[in-house]
Amino acid sequence: MTEKTDFGFQQIPLQDKTHKVGEVFSSVAEKYDLMNDLMSLGIHRWWKQRAITSGGFRAGYKVLDLAGGSGDLTARISPLVGEQGQVYLADINADMLRIGRNRLLDQGLYRNVQIIRVNAESLPFIENYFDRVIIGFGLRNVTDKPAALAAIYRVLKPGGKILVLEFSKPAIKGLDKIYDLYSFNVIPKLGEWICHDKASYQYLVESIRVHPDQEQLKLLMEQSGCEDVIYHNLAGGIVALHMGFKY
Repeated sequence: MTEKTDFGFQQIPLQDKTHKVGEVFSSVAEKYDLMNDLMSLGIHRWWKQRAITSGGFRAGYKVLDLAGGSGDLTARISPLVGEQGQVYLADINADMLRIGRNRLLDQGLYRNVQIIRVNAESLPFIENYFDRVIIGFGLRNVTDKPAALAAIYRVLKPGGKILVLEFSKPAIKGLDKIYDLYSFNVIPKLGEWICHDKASYQYLVESIRVHPDQEQLKLLMEQSGCEDVIYHNLAGGIVALHMGFKY
């Protein structure tokens, strides 16, 4: 029997997910950042800044921005680690990396940035290499999340920190109903109007619902080896920032 996995609310053959997710992001790459602003009313910028502030990025650090796509986190981290540090903007999707590369070049942020196409489940780095690994709104698209978390833990230095910024489960009573109403009725229509692609944004809202919630993700991180895992709910739990350490 063919092993299945989720693709939004669908169940598809496991081996097909990476390709199908790739089609989604190739389709929306050109308008990805605009759609993020429209869908979140710009609040995604604050969520990302909260992750950066919590990361404790310092001059000289080596940082992996995994599933970094259009490079907005890399653009914030690059000045913090300085010319002695290095940021690897890594993503599996070539179209998203092209957008990220152009953004960073336009901003003059290239001296300490490396751009690399990788699969999060099998990172091509030596053990104990990075001071920080951050993955923003990308983990839910990974086929094998435990494998990706284990790979992140492997490449993290002792004393290093992993930060996972991801959509999660509303923690305020009644917010889930409002959030569902907005997500399923507004976001796909925005995708249709702006990107001419309703299906990709239907996948987006469905992928959030099948992603592990706050406690489930905390457990997955602990099972990968991370210690002292904590999370902070943002926007009432619509988004959560998880953090863990390697000692």
